[in-house]
Amino acid sequence: MPGRLYVVATPIGNLEDITYRAVRVLGEVELIACEDTRQTRKLLDHYGISRPTISYHEHNEAQRAAELVDRMRAGASLALVSDAGMPLVSDPGYRLVRAAIEAGVPVEPLPGPSAALAALAAAGLPTDHFHFAGFLPPKSGQRSKALEALKNESATLIFYEAPHRVLETLEAIALLLGPRPVVVARELTKVHEEFLRGTAAEIRAQLAARASIKGEFTLLVGKAVAPAPDDTPIGDAVEELVRGGVARMDAIKQVARRRGLSKREVYDLALRER
Repeated sequence: MPGRLYVVATPIGNLEDITYRAVRVLGEVELIACEDTRQTRKLLDHYGISRPTISYHEHNEAQRAAELVDRMRAGASLALVSDAGMPLVSDPGYRLVRAAIEAGVPVEPLPGPSAALAALAAAGLPTDHFHFAGFLPPKSGQRSKALEALKNESATLIFYEAPHRVLETLEAIALLLGPRPVVVARELTKVHEEFLRGTAAEIRAQLAARASIKGEFTLLVGKAVAPAPDDTPIGDAVEELVRGGVARMDAIKQVARRRGLSKREVYDLALRER
């Protein structure tokens, strides 16, 4: 009979933020797969847990997943943890979970801390719809494309960011997403936890004025605001573009795109109004 894979959430800072169930399971499994065994050992020592650990990270995922699944198929129960928070959320683990499912090994999640949800709960931004996008690409061109793709999302956007890139990211958000409300949560649940609120440009200025920027960052951006409906008559909208130097057919295409109409519909309406 196969063993079981427990996907265990661990504290994102404060070591008290762990469930009784997670402590019990970590003390009962035969092996704990860790993103960094040294980091996990601090947590295990804090709770007096002496179970064996094995490294499982992005560089050894493929090889290690097969090895761990073989052990579970033979009856061993394992726990998967990341350095902080819920495994698989911007952390390794997907391959192992997928392989366990395919091998018929039960997978059991143990919920707990998540920086994204903790930040959202205290941000004061709308929570009815939110889009978690993890880490933005480190290269500026790719980062800009990613933000452009999210520009019209009617949801609170949530990103993780490293301290050495947070100024660049806030600059890109200000440029591409405009003056929306932004909240930056730094060092969540830790001694120096703080929330910075304002526009991306305002928060960037605050951070840039500091002697150094340290800690782990969660960035939240308010949802896109739908533009006010354009009630300009179709014909007038086309003629305004033409007067501005746009070729008539291009003007018809632009108006059609803005109004969600076909080019033929715009052409016919413009003729009728004229």
